[in-house]
Amino acid sequence: MLAAMMSAWQLARAVREGTRTASEAVEDALARATRASHLNAVLHVADAHARERAAALDASLARGQDPGPLAGVPVAVKDNLCLEGVPATAGSRSLEGFVPPYSATVIERLEAAGAVVVAKTNLDEFGMGSSNEASAFGPALNPWDTERVPGGSSGGSAAAVAAGIVPLALGTDTGGSVRLPASFCGVLGFKPTYGRLSRYGVVAYASSLDQVGVLTRSTRDAAMALAAMAGVDPLDGTSLAADAGDLRALGEGSEGPDVRGLRVAVVSELSGEGNAPGVLEALDRTAARLRELGAEVREVSVPSVRHAVATYYLVATAEASSNLARYDGMIYSTRLGEDGDGQEAVMRRSRGRTLGREVRRRVLMGSFALSAGYYDAYYGKALRVRRVIADELARAFEGADVLLTPTAPTAAYRLGEKLDDPLAMYVGDVCTCLANLAGLPAMSVPAGRTAEGLPVGVQLMAPALHDARLLQVAAALEAAAGDDFAPLAPG
Repeated sequence: MLAAMMSAWQLARAVREGTRTASEAVEDALARATRASHLNAVLHVADAHARERAAALDASLARGQDPGPLAGVPVAVKDNLCLEGVPATAGSRSLEGFVPPYSATVIERLEAAGAVVVAKTNLDEFGMGSSNEASAFGPALNPWDTERVPGGSSGGSAAAVAAGIVPLALGTDTGGSVRLPASFCGVLGFKPTYGRLSRYGVVAYASSLDQVGVLTRSTRDAAMALAAMAGVDPLDGTSLAADAGDLRALGEGSEGPDVRGLRVAVVSELSGEGNAPGVLEALDRTAARLRELGAEVREVSVPSVRHAVATYYLVATAEASSNLARYDGMIYSTRLGEDGDGQEAVMRRSRGRTLGREVRRRVLMGSFALSAGYYDAYYGKALRVRRVIADELARAFEGADVLLTPTAPTAAYRLGEKLDDPLAMYVGDVCTCLANLAGLPAMSVPAGRTAEGLPVGVQLMAPALHDARLLQVAAALEAAAGDDFAPLAPG
């Protein structure tokens, strides 16, 4: 069996037991990346890093040492996560040629657990997009239908898992950038509680919203990866010291997927008009399956969700305008200038020619929201509405253990379909941005396919630090769905 057709936990067990080597697993993944190159899911193949790492793991196994719970598992990481010695472009010409001298904390922890990073994946530039079409290096393609988008901004990571290049990938999620591509590509996408995973080594977009997330085809794989990466990091002041024991137990398979008595609430404002028929059918199927498993399913109202998209885009763009101010061609980023150019000319040329249209749009929106005379009317008001949304979600959880919504209003749409209508694309974040605004854990779970054969997911949300609860529900749904939960894309 090829490594990428196994779950991460199965592959790690095979490596530890000696029926496979880490080097064989890595070579399989590299070969699959080559065969799937038409998807443009991978921007950089870290073959030298991966082979060196795999050889070291095999040597440690030969000495009788424990290589870790993720022994030999090939992993792909979004190209806005730093890996020492491997380019990190964040999908932008502005960072073309940048090779980080350090690794992100989450990558260091994954590799300390035995995983091997084999590739850096495609993304919307600086994470700003919902389709992966804003990448400076061309869009990644959806493995289920290469004429459609894989979702964004972590589209390359989702496509890599769906196509079987790797069983596990990392993305980042600022307003749904792990969950949307998970839904479009038919895999599981998990955004943990804000602070569960360190953001050190992540190229920042909107710091109060950004979070590292995981994409897999197995709930157990997600739990193992999260357990390996979670924990306080002195290099990230927003990281939490929350115990990851609950995640480790799930990763070890010690708890059964029992959801009897679980209170599930479908958010009424997000489950009606505005969703495609296939999405509503997936939501109904999931609710019915949870009832069959013994959960109590009802509806709940969260009226402020109608303000979520506007609030999110004000907060996110304001923080983006601040974070991206450093990419001016003077100290950071690509420098474009001619002899005799002054500072202003260099900055204009460097930013104008290396930042893409969507990034420029969001930076301008954020700069306006933060400008004198408009700060309180836009950014300040958005922060107040953000608090209202978080409070309403907290009240919803007083009568529910888990909230259930669509992940996205539609399945994957065609390439170019929404490029000239950014507002139509922004509205696609209506369900996912809630968790980022409130700092809650959320995940997209595969929920079948539409009449056209396209994958569709549903979203589960839980109160802060109840990440394991979501994984338990997903594990129950996975067990009930069997092989239909997250199959490999055809081809």
